Amino acid sequence: MKKVAFITGASRGLGAATALELAKAGYDLALTARTMNVGEQQQYGLLEKPVSLPGSLSEVAAQVRGLGAEVIAIRSDILDPESLDRAVSDAFQHFGKIDLLFNNACYQGDGNQERLLEVTPEQVLNIYQGNVFTPLRLVQKVLPKMLERKVGCIVNMVSGSALVPPPAPADEGGWGFAYSSSKAALIRMIHSIRVEHRDCNIRAFNIEPGFVVTEVMKASGLDKIIQKRVRPTAVSTTAKVVRWLSQAEDISHVEDLEVISTSVLAVELGLE
Repeated sequence: MKKVAFITGASRGLGAATALELAKAGYDLALTARTMNVGEQQQYGLLEKPVSLPGSLSEVAAQVRGLGAEVIAIRSDILDPESLDRAVSDAFQHFGKIDLLFNNACYQGDGNQERLLEVTPEQVLNIYQGNVFTPLRLVQKVLPKMLERKVGCIVNMVSGSALVPPPAPADEGGWGFAYSSSKAALIRMIHSIRVEHRDCNIRAFNIEPGFVVTEVMKASGLDKIIQKRVRPTAVSTTAKVVRWLSQAEDISHVEDLEVISTSVLAVELGLE
């Protein structure tokens, strides 16, 4: 029986690239995101008004089907936890299991690039809902069934901003307190999974992709500012690392790492 991956934020970028990579590896897929169809507009924090960005679940679903994968695409929003509950329920009903949970989506609204004295309590709450509370909710929905089967892999997307000081103010190419602290909180989740279920054959990882040029950054022009300081990492690099983490027989040299740099691991493994 083929393995099944559940991926959030799969309409574009890292999520879409990982869906394609896992389809090539023989996975079936449950894909979730806000944007189901081409041309739909969404609000993104770096942009003043709702816009339509390249990428949609329907396009990614068509691509992975072309690779031989069975796929369900489910509209959901990480600020609407009930929508993710329905997505998980649909995935279990359709496939009967989830072998890999990839908590890839992150909050894209106001507050991510606000300075400390300007960020509001409402923005902080939304950021934590999207980046901490919803990933936790998904793990609480998916992990028990992995434990029943005594197999499974959970991968959380974190950020280097949680580990080092910003090189500049949030609105000048750095990052804000609310975003980076939410990713720092998410990092701690993996330790609890590992310690509480040490002998249950559950793989749990934090991955840090480095600087990835997103469609939101391109639309806002922030990509050009950041690229003056940091070399971008290809989305395919992270996708290949997620595939390796979920399938490799020997993960002894990474299984206890708090955060895995996908660019570093890809070089070590010759995945680039």
